[in-house]
Amino acid sequence: MKTLSKTAYFTALGTGLFLLFIGYRFFTVPAVAATDFGIDLGPTDHFELHNIKAMRDFCIGVLSLVLLFTKEYRSLGWLMLCMAPVPANDLRLVLENPHHPAAAIYPHLAALIVCLALGVYYLYATRKSVVYAL
Repeated sequence: MKTLSKTAYFTALGTGLFLLFIGYRFFTVPAVAATDFGIDLGPTDHFELHNIKAMRDFCIGVLSLVLLFTKEYRSLGWLMLCMAPVPANDLRLVLENPHHPAAAIYPHLAALIVCLALGVYYLYATRKSVVYAL
């Protein structure tokens, strides 16, 4: 396995596992997870949106790991590119929050970069040969 493909594999693995962890945290400690996310909603008994985020992150984590473990790298590349707007939007939400902690910016920015980089890498590495018949 080449260095670049190893790096991509372990980055995708870490991303999937981290999404599972984030989803789990939003299910189990939603207020703390939201604050760490970069948006503090204050005291509330309503965690419906937290559950939506938890389910979104958990399911995408599972799907990315399934695609990785079944060696569906092209599909994983498409998933990463199609999901890139999610961390971009999360970053926008954090930036629009006037009380966001500065450290909350970096995970969302890193996630966006990882989605784009892995998406492009896996699509390029698994590109199909085009044969033109006359």
